[in-house]
Amino acid sequence: MRIKIKGEITIPELKQALFEQLHELEAEMAIRHVNDITLYITPTNGFGDRVIAQNRYGRQIDDLYCAGPYKSAADDLGL
Repeated sequence: MRIKIKGEITIPELKQALFEQLHELEAEMAIRHVNDITLYITPTNGFGDRVIAQNRYGRQIDDLYCAGPYKSAADDLGL
């Protein structure tokens, strides 16, 4: 399944658009679990020109990896 969001938007707008689409999956389609998600983005400068993502050392960053959401100690202890 793909979620497509057209046009240049800000990161806060992206968060909201993804939230709305995921809410629809859950509320309207009764989907409760997903597996192996890949999100492709094209960073821009606000004028539609592509930019290269770099870390604070100037090194180009092509991939970000995530092992899932942060789990607090309360989650680990079942509280």
